[in-house]
Amino acid sequence: MHGELPILCRHTSAAVALETAFLTSGLPGHARLEAVERIAAAVHSRGLEPAFIGVVAGQPTVGLQSDELKRLAEQGRKLSTRDLPAAVARGEQGGTTVAATIFLAHRASLSVVSTGGIGGVHATSGGLDVSADLYELGRTPIMLVCSGAKAIVDLPATLERLETLGVTVVGFQTAEFPAFYSAESGLTVDLVAESAEEVIEVWRAARELETPGAILVCVPPPSDIALSRKDTEAAVSRALSDLDMAGISGPAVTPYLLDRIAHHTDGRSLAANLGLLENNAAVAAEIAKLV
Repeated sequence: MHGELPILCRHTSAAVALETAFLTSGLPGHARLEAVERIAAAVHSRGLEPAFIGVVAGQPTVGLQSDELKRLAEQGRKLSTRDLPAAVARGEQGGTTVAATIFLAHRASLSVVSTGGIGGVHATSGGLDVSADLYELGRTPIMLVCSGAKAIVDLPATLERLETLGVTVVGFQTAEFPAFYSAESGLTVDLVAESAEEVIEVWRAARELETPGAILVCVPPPSDIALSRKDTEAAVSRALSDLDMAGISGPAVTPYLLDRIAHHTDGRSLAANLGLLENNAAVAAEIAKLV
């Protein structure tokens, strides 16, 4: 497969695929390389290889090296699946969103991807602004470990859209759909897995049935760094009000909102973000060991 596709693969089969949009827009500059170190350590400590995915000089790469990750953190842009052809043709570089990451990971024969939170249906769009993450999850057979959807989206609408798209949602040791910074959302999931072994049982059944979509493994943020549902919802509401007043739109929206949420939580949301990225990578590694 590797020789047939324009993807540079530097990983072994014992690897966890990792998105890199957090290096370009998901985290403030000073926290980006700290996140890389914590994620990589979580995977390495479980005997696996961290395979960060991105595009460097027009080359989609699975298994970015440290100097490449540093360059992405300094001057990369966010690339979704639709952006990949232009980035390749023009020799550009960027960090990959969940959508682009699972697209490339699947084509590099990796089965497990880890991220912080997926995109979703935006609350202010009347259901019209839907992240490409959801559609890619609906058509790519892969396991994605996350802490639910980003707190800035409409969580009930996002969970409903996942169901419509045929994505199997699994709560990892929880019956509640995580709300990124918070373990609580008030939304239940139908399927709960208490262990990595139970996740793999669902994965194997899906592969036997040849279902087209992903298994979304939802892990609540660790209790010592998680925000309460009340604090999360209050911070998101205030951040959305700030956005309205600032008149910001387009790709600048997400980094602006994340910055305002960090401001309104006195930095606790950033600590939660870093902690859940590390924890999700650890869970993903435990699952990947069983593939």
